Amino acid sequence: MQFFRPLLLLLAFAPTLSFVQPVAAQSAERGVLAAKPIFRDPVHDGAADPSIIWNRARREWWMFYTNRRADMASETKDVSWVHGTRIGIAVSKDGARWKYKGVADIKYGAEDYTQWAPEIIDAAGMYHMYLTIVPGTFSDWGHPREIIHLTSPDLEHWSFQQKLHLSSEKVIDPAVFQLPNGTWRLWYKDEADGSHIHFADSKDLADWTPAGVAVTDRGSEAPKVFWWHGRYWLLTDTYTHGLGVYSSQDATHWQRQHDNLLEQPGTQPSDRSVGHHPDVVLSNDGRAYLYYFTHLLGPDLDPKLPHSAQRTVMQVTELHEEGGTLSADRNAPTYVDLHGPTKNPRTH
Repeated sequence: MQFFRPLLLLLAFAPTLSFVQPVAAQSAERGVLAAKPIFRDPVHDGAADPSIIWNRARREWWMFYTNRRADMASETKDVSWVHGTRIGIAVSKDGARWKYKGVADIKYGAEDYTQWAPEIIDAAGMYHMYLTIVPGTFSDWGHPREIIHLTSPDLEHWSFQQKLHLSSEKVIDPAVFQLPNGTWRLWYKDEADGSHIHFADSKDLADWTPAGVAVTDRGSEAPKVFWWHGRYWLLTDTYTHGLGVYSSQDATHWQRQHDNLLEQPGTQPSDRSVGHHPDVVLSNDGRAYLYYFTHLLGPDLDPKLPHSAQRTVMQVTELHEEGGTLSADRNAPTYVDLHGPTKNPRTH
């Protein structure tokens, strides 16, 4: 779950410029041209933290996301608008054009519980969700967080399985990957330990054993792990500096890449601020698409919309790898080719 406090005030009085979504175009060679942004939530205009999964029965992509109440009035130090949220769902046939579907059917806790940062995987014919829960709707950050496990046969109806017992009572932002030996590994942010990324292992997706700190060089959140071009990649949200990049041959020992992704604001309307909280989807022809969200800041602030700086939108760009280094040109047109099921990015 990402809520970027300093940047919300940094450009609050910047010039404004409205933007519109271009009509998606077809290209026989490259796929479908993605709009900027690819999606805005029509309820609260606060879409964030995407997790994308192929719906086998409906044969379409489903994006589960944190739907922050960005249209809600808040004082400078009041973060109640980031709480009290329910997970939203958007759907797409091609990964480029998305439509709002509704709210995920997740019955857990009291009515005022907060749901953040879903992670969805498909394993042995069952969908599994790992979800951050804050036990209430609060105006500050000083409250417990937990990660729970839910399952669903259809992505529509979710059943609670268990709370995960991890390294502290302030854990958020789960990410799951299956290692070659069959072990499942979970990465998450431990806010009680300097906001470092921790990890835990499981044989059955239910019982998890904390295994330590994954990376110690800085605090960050929103880990995302995938296998691509012969190595594991770990992306993290570094708050003010875009997405940190790490690579590994064993998913345990990580080497940090010097340059971050999406650290420099883009030049296209709606994408002119730092990129946050990623997901990665792999195509069958070996391409990788980086989904992320941005705040509408600087020239994208809209004086016609109340609380414009709280509003966030979804974006996509293509990842590139050369010599063990990842890059992404967020300003270039992005053609997405995700028709039908693709390689599972959550396994080796």
